[in-house]
Amino acid sequence: MGLPAMDAAVLAAAALVALALDLVFGEPPERVHPVVAMGLYLGAVGRRVSRTVDAVVMPQREFWGGALGWCVGAALAVAVALAAVNFAQRLPPLLQATVLGMFLKPMLSWRMLRDEVWAVEASLADSLEAGRARLARLVSRDVTLLSETQVREGAVSTLAENLNDSVVAPLFWFAVAGLPGAVLYRFANTADAMWGYRGERGGRDWIWSGKWAARADDALSWLPARGTALLIALPFRLQGWRALRANAGLTPSPNGGWPMGAMALALGIHLSKPGVYHLNPEGRATQAADTAKALRRCEAVVYMLAAAAAVLLWGSLV
Repeated sequence: MGLPAMDAAVLAAAALVALALDLVFGEPPERVHPVVAMGLYLGAVGRRVSRTVDAVVMPQREFWGGALGWCVGAALAVAVALAAVNFAQRLPPLLQATVLGMFLKPMLSWRMLRDEVWAVEASLADSLEAGRARLARLVSRDVTLLSETQVREGAVSTLAENLNDSVVAPLFWFAVAGLPGAVLYRFANTADAMWGYRGERGGRDWIWSGKWAARADDALSWLPARGTALLIALPFRLQGWRALRANAGLTPSPNGGWPMGAMALALGIHLSKPGVYHLNPEGRATQAADTAKALRRCEAVVYMLAAAAAVLLWGSLV
């Protein structure tokens, strides 16, 4: 059953408001950022449900503790989103869209992603050490031995993968389930970033306590990741699907390889994570100009999403 015309118009207008706020203002202050609040909750609960690396392994207790902690946090986040929607529904349509867009904005983040990736390239222009240090703000891998090309590959790979996580997927779930859908996705993605490790991190072992968080994020990202890959690859040729699928299967993640593989194939470059994956291995080495090309391609995806929202808004009003 489709959305009523005004509901569709409000959702489309709210998406445009959120994207405009992101482009103009960037991130809200940390003290009022809901994703920061999610991180504080996950940090506190994570210390209780995970174990230190030298403790006795208790798989069932760790798994179900992580699952319960995730579900409670998700329920709290969705409850806040429902309260915001309930408040917005009492307002005139224009104010509804404005309020929903303000609540949606922290769930997506294109400007910060763009600026951080560009900062890696700018830092590389100063020195390799500066580039490594800047990349370390974006990735959890060890950057100390990366070459200049590998630093650049890490930045472009992060850009492609996070285009899905930070833009496409939140908007997808907003379109499917409104603000609660976008908030649930952002909570799941944040939980995966903090808990979803196949082993040790920060002196704690997450292999069991983080499994639920990792699988939940995999499930919620499955469709958006593939959609992101298609948007990156536009104009898409059907014969390229086999190559994209083959490259996507080279990464441990069931989703991350799709946008990263699409970017590698679209630009004709090689993207790798040492010891983990090599995407489009026959591609050329990633160069400084490729960072700019990747950013332009991702920016085009953001504008395509904004255009789709504008078309939906126009079609709902006429």
